[in-house]
Amino acid sequence: MECRSPVTRALLGRSHNGRFLLVSAVSVRHNSSQIPDQTVPTATPVVEASSLPALDATPIPTPVATPIVDLVSEAPPTAVEVLQGAGAELSLAELGLGSHTPVGLVQNMLEFMHIDVGLPWWGAIVVGTVLARMAVFPVIVKGQREAAKLNNVLPEMTKLTNKMNEAKQSGNKFDFAKAYSDLTLFQKKHDVNPLRGFLVPLVQMPVFVSFFIALRKMAYLPVPSMQTGGALWFMDLTAADPFYLLPVAVTATMFFILELGAESGVDNPNLRAMKTVFRIMPFVILPLTINFPTAVFTYWMTSNTFSLGQVALLKHPVVRKKLGIPDRINHPASAMPANEGFVETIKKGWKNAQLAQQLEEREKRIKNHLDIAAKGPLRQTFTHNPLQQTAPPLATGLSKAKTGAQPTSTNKRPWKETIG
Repeated sequence: MECRSPVTRALLGRSHNGRFLLVSAVSVRHNSSQIPDQTVPTATPVVEASSLPALDATPIPTPVATPIVDLVSEAPPTAVEVLQGAGAELSLAELGLGSHTPVGLVQNMLEFMHIDVGLPWWGAIVVGTVLARMAVFPVIVKGQREAAKLNNVLPEMTKLTNKMNEAKQSGNKFDFAKAYSDLTLFQKKHDVNPLRGFLVPLVQMPVFVSFFIALRKMAYLPVPSMQTGGALWFMDLTAADPFYLLPVAVTATMFFILELGAESGVDNPNLRAMKTVFRIMPFVILPLTINFPTAVFTYWMTSNTFSLGQVALLKHPVVRKKLGIPDRINHPASAMPANEGFVETIKKGWKNAQLAQQLEEREKRIKNHLDIAAKGPLRQTFTHNPLQQTAPPLATGLSKAKTGAQPTSTNKRPWKETIG
């Protein structure tokens, strides 16, 4: 390749007679690992001394072999080295990242923040996290409305639920249908549904997983500029935190989030039994995540901080009124359902499952008996055929009774005529 520009020569390196030599890293590495062959002197043809002119006896200097290391050091740089040396940064697409999947879209957004906006990688992660959390903020408000409405009608709803469970355990289908109908009408009247409390986790989980996978792929590749794109003590976003401050801070903020119910605003009655599991979960996952790249913990810490600030904001009465979140009614302890422990809840659920299984088996047996009675042969349920008159007429019977004669029957088993 020939190029006469001095700027290009300074950028690409050494030239040979106006031509640049492109030496690949693979060929250089291969040649450097080879042992140079020893030259074997070949026999020169014998020429008569009389036919040769007189030669000068001055010795001719032999060329000195240049070491291979010097040749490698003088070789032109590769394309990646040229771009890095000139300050140019490879795009994520050139590195095999970024696509139209949720993970790829997150990576493209972070790349836009870093290259086009000019933010460092840690700033791009923080800004991208805040934008993603603001996008799901309406879902958080919706979850708080539903949780507040459910809390305000919790005593009445608990009574109807207990009545329905008792009817189900007793096997009384009529009472169960009536209790279920009453509960459905009550929920429609007050516009509450316990399943709406799971809306917030279902929306936030894909966002968290997408950010987690995207940052982990970028750190494990790694993206070269992320190795110097951190801040403070974690300058390398592709490595683990050397002082373990970010993992501990993430665990602490996660514990406070689960205690305050930051994602739902108020305690969800359906998740109350699982709160003990949520309290233990941050400390269980700490040893599993302590060696994650600091890029992941930068996102995680930003998201947890946003959640805590969100709780403080949505607890303000003026903000709740503007967003249409009902005020929470503090019910007396006697009107609230008993707060059973986690173990007791598991035992009760197992017992209810066993009772439901027994009722289902009982219904199957009854159905099988009815099918056999409807489709199978008739069963003998009487000792004589009521359609046939085996006794003599009244007058004949009285005369035979006077004479002492006994009536005789020609058929010993008359019911066979109807059974067949």
